[in-house]
Amino acid sequence: MRYDTFLDEVLSRVKDYLAEDGDLAKSRASKSLARTNDLKLPLEGSDLSSVLTDIDNYLANCVKTNHPNFMNPLWGGLNIAAFAGEIITTLTNTSMYTFELAPLASLIERSILTRMCEMVGFGDGGGTLTTGGSNGNMLGMLCARSRAEPLSQRRGIDGGNVVVYVSAESHYSVEMSANVLGIGLDNVIKVACDSDGRMRPDKLNEEIERSIQGGQKPICVIATSGTTVRGAFDPLVEISEICHQNQIWLHVDAAWGGSCLFSNEHANLMAGVEWADSVCWDAHKLMGIPLICSAFLIKDQAQLRKVCSHGDAAHYLFHDETESDDLGRLSLQCARRNDALKLFLAWRERGDSGWAKMVDGYMELAAYLESLIIESPHLEMMSSRQWTNVCFRYKGDEDVVLELNTEIRERLMVSGNYMISRSNIGDDVILRPVIANPGITKESLEGLIAEVIAHGEDIRRGIPVA
Repeated sequence: MRYDTFLDEVLSRVKDYLAEDGDLAKSRASKSLARTNDLKLPLEGSDLSSVLTDIDNYLANCVKTNHPNFMNPLWGGLNIAAFAGEIITTLTNTSMYTFELAPLASLIERSILTRMCEMVGFGDGGGTLTTGGSNGNMLGMLCARSRAEPLSQRRGIDGGNVVVYVSAESHYSVEMSANVLGIGLDNVIKVACDSDGRMRPDKLNEEIERSIQGGQKPICVIATSGTTVRGAFDPLVEISEICHQNQIWLHVDAAWGGSCLFSNEHANLMAGVEWADSVCWDAHKLMGIPLICSAFLIKDQAQLRKVCSHGDAAHYLFHDETESDDLGRLSLQCARRNDALKLFLAWRERGDSGWAKMVDGYMELAAYLESLIIESPHLEMMSSRQWTNVCFRYKGDEDVVLELNTEIRERLMVSGNYMISRSNIGDDVILRPVIANPGITKESLEGLIAEVIAHGEDIRRGIPVA
């Protein structure tokens, strides 16, 4: 098969995939999928026709994340301009370590980072695009470690002597970072939250004082702007004051909530972010850019350059005359794909006002879903709502309510009509739909609530799953 014919066939399948109103997902066990699909890698390859068959099979069995009933993770939907950027990025197949290989792409990434720094209040800041919020959080902690222990890059670090502080509801990547950086899980102090899931500044102060009295050195506070389960925003003004008083690096994990900065109405959720030292922000979450597209932003770019200076040894890549242009000097990665183009094209299409309209629209839909829950005698909210996370459950007696909501979520997955997350707040099992998908409508939210109630009633009556 000619490559142009093959590409026409692939594009035809892309169009059909976007046009069809098919199932969100087919509920299949791993063993069942393995039995019904040919996944063997052949000794002798075949032609492109067989590749089309494999593509058809994949599309028939994947979760349709642009479906209006997809509300499971902190992302969803499809941005066509960004999708085009993905195609061109793969077609040109460059890497972002040197200006020589990625001239315009390097300038595009710098332009994006400059704009995002302006939005968080880092007037002279910089940064890099990363593999995700987990990597961004690790970069923030690495910069904090370097500033607190300047020789740690050369000599390593005694993790027992340093501590970092996070919200009790922070993302697990903070612990991953502590593991990688030699700080250790025991030296990640989880600070108590208030009833809305936000870090308590008074408890942070107590933990810092306790660490100092115990002979340990506080080096970093990681505040969260948009927690994974509740969508809570830690109070950055108060936290930044504590950090400055104690000369502690403040990193803000805004992987999920950073997009609030586009909205005049909701930007106040991150009031005080300009006092932070570093921020991570995922464009592949609420902004709907295809995975992966994430930014690490830093107020003092020299600190980032310092922790990435090991790259200076790569004489086969980096040369003195291009030092100010090579983005690889600001990254922990060597080979790094061009994730800037898709965000650039989407931003050029939408503009700041388009992103603001999107954020405000998602918040309106989340408020509508909350109102449906409050109005229903069968349901109850399990947390206040600050962002587009909506945490609720089906009501039931205390001895059965956990199993009841677990079973409701399992039946939702079996039906394949809706996909939402099951999580925990304390010991309570909760259902957590997230509004981060442009396909979601009031009608799809009404359908979700109706199906949750129907499953709950069936379970209470002892009616088995269909």
